[in-house]
Amino acid sequence: MAEDEHRDKRRQRVFKGATILTGMTRSEVTCTVRNMHDGGAELKVSIDARVPDEFLLYVPTDGIAYKAVVRWRREDRIGIMFTGTEPKPPWHYG
Repeated sequence: MAEDEHRDKRRQRVFKGATILTGMTRSEVTCTVRNMHDGGAELKVSIDARVPDEFLLYVPTDGIAYKAVVRWRREDRIGIMFTGTEPKPPWHYG
């Protein structure tokens, strides 16, 4: 069954650099946003990246930090749902 069949909204294909920010350890994971809509996105990450179930996704081209929750994981892809936005943390260099 295709994952598109589970979506309420059609995602727009994009190619944006982004950073997964985890507040507890202030760690950062570089990723690429492959497609997105108002409610979520699909990210491409390194196959060995450690990504928590909840994090902040900072997308510099949007100038927005999205609060995100992981909905699914497949190899180097992660599907996320946006739960809100907040200012970029001051400790992030970008």
